[in-house]
Amino acid sequence: MNPKYPIYVISKGRWESRMTTKALTKRNIPHKVVIEPQEYDDYAAVIDPDIIAVLPFSNLGQGSIPARNWVWEDAIQQGAERHWILDDNIRDFQILWRNSYFYTDSGTSFRIIEDFADRYKNMALTGMQYFMFAPRKTKQHPYVKNTRIYSCILIQNDIPYKWRGRYNEDTDLSLRALKDGWVTALHRTFLANKTATMRMGGGNTDELYKGNGRYKMAESLVKQHPDVTRIDTRWGRYQHVVDYTPFKNNKFILRADAEPMKSLGEYGLTFIKPIPAAV
Repeated sequence: MNPKYPIYVISKGRWESRMTTKALTKRNIPHKVVIEPQEYDDYAAVIDPDIIAVLPFSNLGQGSIPARNWVWEDAIQQGAERHWILDDNIRDFQILWRNSYFYTDSGTSFRIIEDFADRYKNMALTGMQYFMFAPRKTKQHPYVKNTRIYSCILIQNDIPYKWRGRYNEDTDLSLRALKDGWVTALHRTFLANKTATMRMGGGNTDELYKGNGRYKMAESLVKQHPDVTRIDTRWGRYQHVVDYTPFKNNKFILRADAEPMKSLGEYGLTFIKPIPAAV
């Protein structure tokens, strides 16, 4: 089973690694790799040119924001109600089920998240939690309500926002939606195994994160949302800290025609072999 909404992978300077498109192609999941024109030959040499979408601009020095907004407009022009936007450093996709991780081999996890989102009138953003933040032996709800959605995001196209700024754009977009009463859901059953920020060249690493980029990242979010954000030092580096408790009472509004969610088995999922615990 494949997603019903378009998937975009925004990428720059990573035609050699191309982690996310490898993971999607391995699962036969349709998607577009969105690149700047000066890198077309490099990407076309290693991936199918038919899945490449070329941006009408290059080297604006604004990080991924212009590409993200181009993607949003392209999805609207396609007539899609939502769209997926993925970072280009996702190694794999997993499911956490009964204290074990399983690799996925299809787009079914994307489709389940779509069906979940479509049950609600006000689901602005939803997506997958990072693999590293979903410990398999910790009891937890299948999803976190009203928090930041990042890196593997399903966006409702008619929400009245656009990407902005230079840093922490996913947190900023989530906060703007939550402050206006929209809801979000970060799924912990369905996971994205993403490489940590600044561990790879290309992308935003070269343009935004060098030098005191960590502090600038945190500072920019505090300026945008001083009511719920502060700067702290964690893991030996500057980090923004967000208080999401003001949004805990944002209510999920069920559509009148919403059907009950299917079980994983009804989606055709079969759990075959868990990932070894050491992985």
